[in-house]
Amino acid sequence: MPSFEEFLKEAGEFGRFQKRVFLLLCQTGITFSFLFVGVVFLGRDPEQYWCRVPYASKLRKQCGWTFEEEYNVTIRASSLVNDSSQCKRYDMEWYNTSSSCTNPLSHLTSNSLSNVSLTTCRPDGWLYKEPHSTIASEYNLVCEDRWLIDMTQSLLNLGFLVGGFYLGYASDRYGRINIYLISSFGAGLCGLIVAFAPNIVVFSIFRFLQGVFGKGTWMTSFVIVTEIVGSDQRRIVGIVIQIFFTLGVVILPGIAYLIPTWREIQLATTLPNFLFLLYYWAVPESPRWLLTRKKGEKALKIIQSIAKDNGKCLPSHYTEISLSDKEVSNPSLLELVRTPQMRKFTLILMYAWFTSAVVYQGLVLRLGIIEGNLYLEFFVSALMELPSAFLILLTIDRIGRRPLFATSAFVAGAACLMTAFLPKDIPWLSTSCAILARLGITITFELVYLVNSELYPTIFRNFGVSLCSGLCDIGGILAPFLLYRLAAYWSELPLIVYCILSILCGLLVTFLPETKGLPLPETVEDVEQLPNACTAIYPFSRRCGKQKHQISSTYV
Repeated sequence: MPSFEEFLKEAGEFGRFQKRVFLLLCQTGITFSFLFVGVVFLGRDPEQYWCRVPYASKLRKQCGWTFEEEYNVTIRASSLVNDSSQCKRYDMEWYNTSSSCTNPLSHLTSNSLSNVSLTTCRPDGWLYKEPHSTIASEYNLVCEDRWLIDMTQSLLNLGFLVGGFYLGYASDRYGRINIYLISSFGAGLCGLIVAFAPNIVVFSIFRFLQGVFGKGTWMTSFVIVTEIVGSDQRRIVGIVIQIFFTLGVVILPGIAYLIPTWREIQLATTLPNFLFLLYYWAVPESPRWLLTRKKGEKALKIIQSIAKDNGKCLPSHYTEISLSDKEVSNPSLLELVRTPQMRKFTLILMYAWFTSAVVYQGLVLRLGIIEGNLYLEFFVSALMELPSAFLILLTIDRIGRRPLFATSAFVAGAACLMTAFLPKDIPWLSTSCAILARLGITITFELVYLVNSELYPTIFRNFGVSLCSGLCDIGGILAPFLLYRLAAYWSELPLIVYCILSILCGLLVTFLPETKGLPLPETVEDVEQLPNACTAIYPFSRRCGKQKHQISSTYV
């Protein structure tokens, strides 16, 4: 009885059907990138703002001033007492009945200003040159309340963590496409509520929920595209889908530049999620997952439609697909650590996810290649990530997953160390090393997605990838704190930490098996028998002679 891999070879491993589904699901990477880095534009600091002077709004109404005239008077009032702070104001009564509309500050004298004390701006708020253009100006998240914007990003990462765990589990239990569609609807709905949030509390709650569903769309789409293609094409789809994530990062500053307010930016980046609901008619359930749930007839119908779409004909004797007689179990955390190899792979991959997130985000925050123009700086920073994907595509078939994975981590670590100790009077050299570190860790980040999906069996692949990637979300929460706290002691100390993390990651990756050209494992037993898994860990041990260097030909 033919196995799924044999069916897939006859139906076409990367034909017209797979290409169409792949391109459709790649669009998820663009919308997920909007969510992942959107806070840069949603919560950026207002260009200019000042403490609101008491009674200024009353005089504005009385005199019929424009907003700009009130703003100018506010600045003049602050300058009278040499107040250049945007977070403190002088507590003075500058308005009285004799105040004129043309010169409202004329009654103030040096005597009236001699005993003026400083006070916080919070009771009366702030005046912004561009009111309501960001959540900072609309919700007054400036000065001592600026940390609330960082909190919303931490809550988003927490949502990614929760979504990866629960929706990853649900995807392995209830189906890939079902969870993908539910997640798309949830991300779109929560994003709409965020766009019309009346206060920071509502914004934060639904930003967290949008993170939960957003992670569900991204991880599920990644798993689907790796399960519907052959082993020779997995590396292409696994890397190219991440290029679409980078494309989203490249596109975002253009959207933010053309759209003036944060609410409109939020709507523009959220509404595409509802278009993904049309995939109900365009993207079928993963036949690999159907086989793990003993739904051979449904899987066979999908494979037949794949063959038809690809212009292929299945052989006449391909009327039944091989099923396992083993009991189907729901995915659980225990399955990831129950057997020796699965336990080893899980711990190494979790560390690789964590390191990739901490080092990647830390380098992005620190590098600062272009100063002054936020949109241009963001755009150029995103373009730097594109070469990494092409380098992977050019080299991964020649040297394999494991050597490239380890080498990229070593390069990132070595480049971080060099950047820390290079002389500061040669800025181009230190910048070049920082770019090399960014390139190395980006390759590491992209490979961990691919290797993670290839090392876990179909019965809980989505759950396993989602759970391991949860360490990425934890790393994302910790990265800013790690950077700024360490830099307070020595500006280059974070680079030393990044070096240690990356080098250790590269060493641990060498203990993973090489998955180049191998079919995806379907069961835990298949994972335990992966070629080179034993020799990678015990290179000189005789016990490896008893290791089975083959994948079971019978798939669930």
